[in-house]
Amino acid sequence: MAGLIDWLPAPREAGEWYGMNERPVLEQSPKPRGSLRLRPQLSAGLSPTARGRVRLRTLSNLRWMAVAGQSAALFIVYFALGYPLPLFPCVMAVGTSAAINLGLAIRYPSAHRLTNGEATAYLAYDVMQLAALLYFTGGINNPFALMFIAPVVIGASTLNFGNTLFLAALALASISIIAVAHQPLPWAPGEPFTLPPLYQAGIWASLVIGIGFSSIYAWRIASEAARMSAGLAATQLALSREHRMASIGALATAAAHELGTPLGTIAVVARELERALPPSSPEADDARLLRAQAERCRGILTRLAQPEESVVGAVERLPLGALLDDIVTEYQADEVRIAVNISQHPANGPEPKVWRAPALLHGLGNVIANAADFARSKVRVHAEWSTREIRVCVEDDGPGFAPEILERIGEPYVTSRPGNYAVADTELEPAAAVAGAQGMGLGFFIAKTLVEQTRGSLTATNIENGGARVTARWPRGAIDGEIAPSPAAIL
Repeated sequence: MAGLIDWLPAPREAGEWYGMNERPVLEQSPKPRGSLRLRPQLSAGLSPTARGRVRLRTLSNLRWMAVAGQSAALFIVYFALGYPLPLFPCVMAVGTSAAINLGLAIRYPSAHRLTNGEATAYLAYDVMQLAALLYFTGGINNPFALMFIAPVVIGASTLNFGNTLFLAALALASISIIAVAHQPLPWAPGEPFTLPPLYQAGIWASLVIGIGFSSIYAWRIASEAARMSAGLAATQLALSREHRMASIGALATAAAHELGTPLGTIAVVARELERALPPSSPEADDARLLRAQAERCRGILTRLAQPEESVVGAVERLPLGALLDDIVTEYQADEVRIAVNISQHPANGPEPKVWRAPALLHGLGNVIANAADFARSKVRVHAEWSTREIRVCVEDDGPGFAPEILERIGEPYVTSRPGNYAVADTELEPAAAVAGAQGMGLGFFIAKTLVEQTRGSLTATNIENGGARVTARWPRGAIDGEIAPSPAAIL
């Protein structure tokens, strides 16, 4: 993320970076669109699939807890209860885990982050160590066989799908092996402990189902959290960029007013020198050049001071139609016509004056830009208001949203691969592997988040006769009140 913050692209490039303005290359066939309309490119730090970078200290602490628990269990069973068990191999299994942990602590700093492969190997050892310990202590008859769930769930919450699947398969294979091959469960001498085969099969089935369900549940929750975190991070960066540009615009306006007076003085003095000197003298030429350059500087500063020529922050209010015209101007193209329509009803009062808030500009601009991307020939931006709400509707005559995308639109990274197939969670790979994908579905998520930040809502539907409709609604006073919308924290 630090790399993104340090590297500040030009405004147009920034919009393309966040998936705001980039126009995707579409096939000519009228296939239903998914979120190919949204094509942000993120660094690996913002990738929704950048998982597995768990700290070594986290896993080491969990292993120390396991070592302590296993040591306590062996001590209680062998010394306190007096049950016979093969103490030496059990102590060796526990001691090996402790030795590996010590070695890793010496070799790496506590803040060292493991790759997917390293974390998988770390957790795979924990599975095999537990299997070895249970082999000597009764197999799945041992109630502590439940602990197989722990490394698999940890892996599911930190690793990608392939590595999680490997850990789950390793755990299931280990359970199956120790279910049929194991030493007797430590028990009181002279009281043999046996379970009916059907009951043992039930234990095996419960462990298999428990591991499967827990790992799938943990992986899904972690995957959703990772996507949401990456999406919100990109949203925050986009809005931060907008606020920064607004600040630059305000600074440019102030500089234009401050520098106008000294430049005017320079121009007056240069004109007086030009009149006082002989027309053919070199000094007169220098005076003319000085006056011309001063006038040029004043012209540049005058343009910077004009609101329509600069980046205006959230301190300006203007009519709703003017705001929409301002946003639409950036996305007009020869092949697509964007029309703004305003519905005025006398009973609903005059046209509202809304704040030119960065979140509002960025959110609506994203919606309009992506409608233009998928429209065949026209986009219609319709605005109306009542005494209760302000509504802006963006319609296009494109293919509309694919049904499977429409159900999940608004979530981060709901996208399609080339060929309009939705990307399943199981197909997500690290950022480097998806760099060439058609899109990552952040655009609508960012627009929705920014509109909601201004107390509005954003919904998407398909038009019955073809095309898509995205509607933004705000309660009266949210964007047209006496107080500008405050930049609420997103993350």
